[in-house]
Amino acid sequence: MDTNCLSPEDSERAARYAQDLVQGLAALETFQQGVTVFGSARFPETDLYYQKARELGQKLARAGHAVVTGGGGGIMEAANRGAFEAGGRSIGLNIKLPQEQSPNCYTTDSLEFNYFFARKVMLAFSSKVYVYFPGGFGTLDEFSEILTLMETQKILPAPIILFGAAFWQPLDDFFYTKMQLETQAVSPDDRDLYTITDDVEFIVRVADAILPCRVDEAIKQADTVRPPTAGGHML
Repeated sequence: MDTNCLSPEDSERAARYAQDLVQGLAALETFQQGVTVFGSARFPETDLYYQKARELGQKLARAGHAVVTGGGGGIMEAANRGAFEAGGRSIGLNIKLPQEQSPNCYTTDSLEFNYFFARKVMLAFSSKVYVYFPGGFGTLDEFSEILTLMETQKILPAPIILFGAAFWQPLDDFFYTKMQLETQAVSPDDRDLYTITDDVEFIVRVADAILPCRVDEAIKQADTVRPPTAGGHML
């Protein structure tokens, strides 16, 4: 591609994209991978899922695992809060939005991004386990992207855990009936890439069983083809 054909506005925009990525990689590359927790920014402290995410953050931190989130409120705040209260490493990768997303105060390390795609790269490579609590479009977007990257072997295999069977089971049913049986749009073993659970302790055990590597090493190994990780489907 001839970069001379780019307009000044396009060149400036590309530089901003690159800056987001370069700053994020420079900050995270020496980190040990942790457990990334996704979920709605809208859940209040009184919500059961908030309470469970906080409990998970505490137990992960006590077991020596860094907790990584998108840095905002709701489920993200809860997971960071639990890790922070337990004295662990609590990482927030925040996105600048006109509403809803402001950094929570329970992080030991915080980065801010202008672009979703740059933050997604950091959330993907900083994780050895992906945990999805109930959420909205953003959570589903993160889930489908990691699922696609895993299915196409563009990132290293890692457990994908959906917390909250009552919330996630209808989506799993849709995958099975509409996407697998009726249209064959996905393969039967694609649904084995993730596990649905209501058990916080199960998530901690999964994290305990995986040795982390540094984020820069995970990026270098991203093109390595490995056998799929063993997983269940429903716990």
